[in-house]
Amino acid sequence: MSPYFAVRTTAGQEKGVALLVFTRAHSRGIPIKAIIAPDEVKGFIFIEAKSLALVERAIAGIKHVKGWVPGKIDTSEIEDFLKPKSPLEELNVGDIVEIISGPFRGMKGKVTRIDHAKEEVTLELLEAAYTLPITVHGDSVRRVVM
Repeated sequence: MSPYFAVRTTAGQEKGVALLVFTRAHSRGIPIKAIIAPDEVKGFIFIEAKSLALVERAIAGIKHVKGWVPGKIDTSEIEDFLKPKSPLEELNVGDIVEIISGPFRGMKGKVTRIDHAKEEVTLELLEAAYTLPITVHGDSVRRVVM
């Protein structure tokens, strides 16, 4: 496994910089193994390569690149960004959620059941005239902070 190097970027430009680095590395044959631009980390991307010299060649002259962090990044520090997160991690039965996609978009409901295997949530719509239980995918809801 190759080491990871952190590259500083303009905040909000991480995905664009990652795409530019990928394009340059691909077109020039620079052996970059991976480029990670996690949403949780603003102003940084992580590049997996055999040496810092390869990273320098890949990022040289790219707009929004501010430089790199000296030294290698330990794999354990970025391991959390590599694991997929379930959309249901923060939800509990009884929480109030807003539906953010689908035909019930914009409506609010109370969580009555969570199916972690299917990543589905069963809700009772609060804005309906009578109790109407519906089941939606976990990506379709956002917890409302009250």
